[in-house]
Amino acid sequence: MPQKLWEATPQIKSKSNLFEFEKFLSKKFNYKPKKNYKKLFDWTIKNPKLFWSSIWEFSNIKGVKIDKFHFPKEIIKSKFLVKSKLNYAENLLSKNDYTKAVTFISENGYREEKSWNELNNNTLKLIKFFKNNKIKEKDRIAAYTVNQIETVESFLATSAIGAIWSSCSPDFGVQGVIERFSQIKPKLLIITDRYYYNGKEINVLERLPAILKKIKSIKCVIITNYPGKKSLKQKKIKGIKISYYNKIKYKKERAYIFKKFDFDKELAILYSSGTTGKPKCICHRAGGVLLQHLKEHKLHCDVNEGDNVFYFTTCGWMMWNWLMTFLASKASIVLFDGFPMYKRNDLLFKIAEKEKISLFGISAKYIDQLKKLNLKIKNKYKLNYLKIICSTGSPLSSEGFDYVYKNIKKNVHLASIAGGTDLVSCFVLGNIYSPVYRGQIQNNGLGMNTDVFSEKGKSLINQKGELVCKSPFPSMPKLFWNDKNNKKYKGAYFKKFKNVWHHGDFAERKSNGGYVIYGRSDATLNPGGARLGTAEIYSVVDKFKEVKESIVIGQKWDNDVRIILFVVLKKPKSLNEDLSFNLKKAIRKDASPRHVPKKIIEVSDIPRTKNGKIVEIAVRNTVEGIKIKNIQALINPNILNEFKNLDELKTP
Repeated sequence: MPQKLWEATPQIKSKSNLFEFEKFLSKKFNYKPKKNYKKLFDWTIKNPKLFWSSIWEFSNIKGVKIDKFHFPKEIIKSKFLVKSKLNYAENLLSKNDYTKAVTFISENGYREEKSWNELNNNTLKLIKFFKNNKIKEKDRIAAYTVNQIETVESFLATSAIGAIWSSCSPDFGVQGVIERFSQIKPKLLIITDRYYYNGKEINVLERLPAILKKIKSIKCVIITNYPGKKSLKQKKIKGIKISYYNKIKYKKERAYIFKKFDFDKELAILYSSGTTGKPKCICHRAGGVLLQHLKEHKLHCDVNEGDNVFYFTTCGWMMWNWLMTFLASKASIVLFDGFPMYKRNDLLFKIAEKEKISLFGISAKYIDQLKKLNLKIKNKYKLNYLKIICSTGSPLSSEGFDYVYKNIKKNVHLASIAGGTDLVSCFVLGNIYSPVYRGQIQNNGLGMNTDVFSEKGKSLINQKGELVCKSPFPSMPKLFWNDKNNKKYKGAYFKKFKNVWHHGDFAERKSNGGYVIYGRSDATLNPGGARLGTAEIYSVVDKFKEVKESIVIGQKWDNDVRIILFVVLKKPKSLNEDLSFNLKKAIRKDASPRHVPKKIIEVSDIPRTKNGKIVEIAVRNTVEGIKIKNIQALINPNILNEFKNLDELKTP
């Protein structure tokens, strides 16, 4: 039996949004509230039209709802709430008073906040600027910015006029930015003049000429200054209009009327990690994203008006888009930019305490770092307002669950969540009705017909397989940019199983409804033909204090595959026979004999994407001598040279 770590009290369940939603359904459809997640989930799968229409009403979405759905046999052609109209930005600008809407905090402690009234006015100022500069509906606006308040305002103004948003964080180099933005041909670029990471100042503005040289579609540039700093100046560039964000003038006019767009209106273009080729440009629809996010925020995260929500993210990750939509729940969002452990390992918790954070979003990797440092957060911070900790980015190990409850807060809802850029939301996540079990994601998202399939397409329980979704959902991408006849789109999700979304995660669905994610399917290991998840090895290796980080791959060898484990050690050049023996012994005992690596090799660092995800495929391809097509997707591409032509990998 899995170990239960937490369960909400009956009182908390009775006061939850989930119970309010059940009562809402009971008035409309004679549904009987039972505070039973499985019962509610089953109803949402059997009644998808009633369910998604109810989310609109329950969340008080501003717009015109028409209860028309189009669910043909081919999932990719499905349409939700056809001919319904809304404006995404109008729904995020859900208040206009003088209470706090957005707070920015830099690693160096600089803090600023803006009220809902200021957020509204600054958005209207930008709307007028965009229109004066001939930005029209469906034009693309690209942002190369840090996670600052001006970026939020720019995003709101872009969606308000029906233009399409796309953003990259400044830790992407020039080539990475060009590879992404050149595909979508933006008319306007918003750029932050600099950023800071672990005390180091990095000039971003000096990259501008090289970007403009390669992306000819950009005719207008807005420069934002890093919060708390004076603007760096940019020399004139021929044929380009350059404006400074803080000098844009605005004369307040009569109340602005937001144009209502189709439910399927293009909202934003996000990018796949792009380590195996050019990043795919994934275009999401406004109505579907809004509906899905409101469901997740209100019903799964139990967020309410006035809550303070924090997620550690950059503008280059889908979690930034997820964070933005909390404004639609009338919650206040807290932005952070910089190194999360600058000058103090508990920096983010200091912020959580001071800002009265109720939802605290971090990555599994961050929890792992805290665990290795053995920080006793709860001895220093009470975190009285903290209701839910969300973890994503990679699978959260069982030991990670233990750490949160032992060292951060005992009475907190720990929600490990998993989805992706592909749906800019979650397939599986938490809920207030179900218990939290050690090492498990709690359940499917409401309305998400998620399952785990065998290679032959059979549904599996308590067995590992492929994470799939068997029915359409509103935040499916509208399209991939420059993708004739949806060829790339279909190839990405519908190639493996006919008319079933194949997500590419190696997972297991438990008999209690919970999920365990074992890593990406394309990075699974196949020694002797058995499929093994890399996460199972990491969870063992992470327990070793000597190991700072690790990455595991399968190397083709003697008509089979052998497992190779690379380790970064806290004391460089300290890998010896004893440590190797102990690592293998622990993996054999805690995972299985099949998981034991054939070789353990020390390296100085591990390649990762800009979002901090380790890239097993890039390492595997390097070891196999296969050229990495898009090395710009990595934050530290030069480290791959360490994995080339290793003598240890040429011998049995």
